[in-house]
Amino acid sequence: MKTGDPFLLGVNYWPRAKAMYWWEDFDAGEVREEFAIIKELGLSYVRFFLLWESFQPSPDVISTAKLKSLRTVCDIAGEIGLKLQPTFFTGHMSGPNWAPDWLISSLPRVEGERQLVSLSRKTASPHRVFNVYTEPFIIEAEKLQIRTVVGLLKDHPAVWAYSLGNEPDLFCKPPTAADGKAWVREMVQTIKAIDPVRPVLIGLHTASINTDCGLRIDHIAQETDISVMHGYSIYDPLARHLLDPDFVPFAGALTAALAGRPILFEEMGLCTQEFDAPSQQITMPRFNGVGSRTQLFASDQDGADYYRNVLQRLQRTGALGAFAWCFPDYPRFLWDKPPCDFQWHERFFGLIRADGSIKPMGRALQEFAQSNPKIQAPERIVRLNMTADAFYADPQKHLPGLYKEFGTFSVSEN
Repeated sequence: MKTGDPFLLGVNYWPRAKAMYWWEDFDAGEVREEFAIIKELGLSYVRFFLLWESFQPSPDVISTAKLKSLRTVCDIAGEIGLKLQPTFFTGHMSGPNWAPDWLISSLPRVEGERQLVSLSRKTASPHRVFNVYTEPFIIEAEKLQIRTVVGLLKDHPAVWAYSLGNEPDLFCKPPTAADGKAWVREMVQTIKAIDPVRPVLIGLHTASINTDCGLRIDHIAQETDISVMHGYSIYDPLARHLLDPDFVPFAGALTAALAGRPILFEEMGLCTQEFDAPSQQITMPRFNGVGSRTQLFASDQDGADYYRNVLQRLQRTGALGAFAWCFPDYPRFLWDKPPCDFQWHERFFGLIRADGSIKPMGRALQEFAQSNPKIQAPERIVRLNMTADAFYADPQKHLPGLYKEFGTFSVSEN
């Protein structure tokens, strides 16, 4: 991918009527209908997730039924003209962490760790998962999942890339950055031994620029084919305001500086009101019953404006593309299940509403796609003026100054 090539536009996908439960109640007709909507929006790429407990019910077993459904998803994408990015080891998703029982150790949870659930276990487990980067039997299980899935998909024309996880540090942190890098290298090598052609990446998010979380941008860039970033102004305290359109481009530009190459912004977006109403912050309960948190729910107009502003800025900072989070809002019958029970904002993050209608921010993305955007040389970059080691010694010391120097895009530049 280089300057002048098409700007990659895609979406992160769960079915609107099934969410994380779709592999257990698979419906090819549902996938076909929703992939057609994605194509109607002008998008070409779909990132989707192999929920760990669905695909690997025990360390030495990969579900043949789920593999059959996975192949069907790929066949449908090929017929419609979409390119797929299956994501292994999911893992962290939409607030909670999802894990099969065999992945849970006898060690007690640490205060502040995320809700640990499964498809059948709604309440949080009192224990934590084994370390997925260093525990030998887990590594062998991961390699089995990779070998089986990549062996199935390596010749499928709808598959364009493989991902090693979704914000994996939120599921489990490597003991050290060296451990994180070594694990990524081993998993990439396992994939490449079967499919040396398709690129491999891993879904890092702003934790990898806010801290040394064990998955450093510069380290991972040395082991993968494409560097990615996920970021949300509605979550990050560095953002100048909740709908700051410059934050995502800055996070992407900083990732590019640390990686030494252009990046794919693999998750961007915001949640909106269930029915159009002025933007407002809403208080939500926490899963452990202690305290609460507030979250901005945007109006339709603010959501559409945000998408327009962020997309053109990402393009002008030299990004390879942008994937929206996410495809659907979820219907009310899912609201008493994870993740929607405590993560209320996840109910309304979609480009389409639960009834299937396209939201204004979906139309904004569609309009951008219709402009046939191309990858551009960056008009604005982050100048580190320090080594990656120096940056990671204290990211919080450097981030405010780097963002100030990055500046803002003026209204006349939109």
